[in-house]
Amino acid sequence: MANTEIRVRLTHGASESDVGALKAWLEREQKLEALRNSGRLEIQESAGTEDGAHSPMGTGMDIMLVLIGAGAPKLFDEVFEQVKSGVRAWRENRRSVERGEPPEVDVEPGGDGR
Repeated sequence: MANTEIRVRLTHGASESDVGALKAWLEREQKLEALRNSGRLEIQESAGTEDGAHSPMGTGMDIMLVLIGAGAPKLFDEVFEQVKSGVRAWRENRRSVERGEPPEVDVEPGGDGR
């Protein structure tokens, strides 16, 4: 089955406020917001995987984007690129409004879809 989930993991000193701020940022991305409003995309926080839970000062939380419906696999690549673009924009914005470097963010296919 094709991927229908995207995992966004903040690392290297991310705080809970970083997770919430990035989730809110992604929810406002125009294409992602349109998919959310149509019921084809859910954006949620979930407990991080074991390796995220052991990072020093890490939050142990991921942001999961789940595509819903029969066309979800076809949308995956487009949404994946939009999420990566949104994460880059959020990091640039955070760098300009807060001191210090923003946390690193990994964006990867989620779940066990391949």
